[in-house]
Amino acid sequence: MTTALITGATAGIGAAFARRLAAGGTSQSVGVGSGHNLVLVARDTERLQHQATELHDLHGIEAEVLTADLATDEGIAAVEKRLGDRTHPIDLLVNNAGFGNKGRFLDVSMGDELTMLKVHCEAVLRLTSAAVTGMRERGRGGVVNVSSVAAFVPRGTYGASKAWVVQFTQGVARDLTGSGVRLMVLCPGFTRTEFHSRAGMGTDNIPNWMWLDADKLVSAALSDLARGKVVSIPDPRYKALMGAVKLAPRGLLGGLTAKTGRKYGPK
Repeated sequence: MTTALITGATAGIGAAFARRLAAGGTSQSVGVGSGHNLVLVARDTERLQHQATELHDLHGIEAEVLTADLATDEGIAAVEKRLGDRTHPIDLLVNNAGFGNKGRFLDVSMGDELTMLKVHCEAVLRLTSAAVTGMRERGRGGVVNVSSVAAFVPRGTYGASKAWVVQFTQGVARDLTGSGVRLMVLCPGFTRTEFHSRAGMGTDNIPNWMWLDADKLVSAALSDLARGKVVSIPDPRYKALMGAVKLAPRGLLGGLTAKTGRKYGPK
């Protein structure tokens, strides 16, 4: 049985990945079976343990708990160490941990901005490197880096950090062509999770049609991974919107995103 490691696993998109992978594999790059064993990574040990027990009881898989704060060097190093364990290899890494800051640039402290870059960029860089080193040696494996459609529009530090994730993943995927290791960046739109409430963000101005279901999103993403896609925008509505974004003047995009506010960044 293959093993997947998921960061930010206790809620939202990360929890949906955990449920889907425990129930049954869908990616050819990491094998297909009755389910994946899991390494669940987050900051809340109690929630992790409850989640691990529930997934084990439901699907008969082994679920390992790893408490780590990816805003710290110690937390990142702990996950790097687990990814580098050759005796218990990781076949699929899902870099999902992330957060939003409420407020526009200069409304948010520099400390919070730097923490965002630590989690969204440095952690993704280091964990991807730790994972693909062993995967390339074994000739198989996969990495899903969770970005956002905010990567494609001007949205301050959040959008800039997610744009970095897109470019980084595409570059590494190209460099590892032919190695047996697949990389994909997932770019969801507004998804019904704890993301906005945790940051104290309002969502009243977001139309209902723009909201995505986390479980359906993850199923579509894993199908895209199995097909070898490098960039996944797993919903026709957002694919159409991002197509329109490519044609819109940058000045217009800046005005639109300023009206909604950086605090409404999708995920």
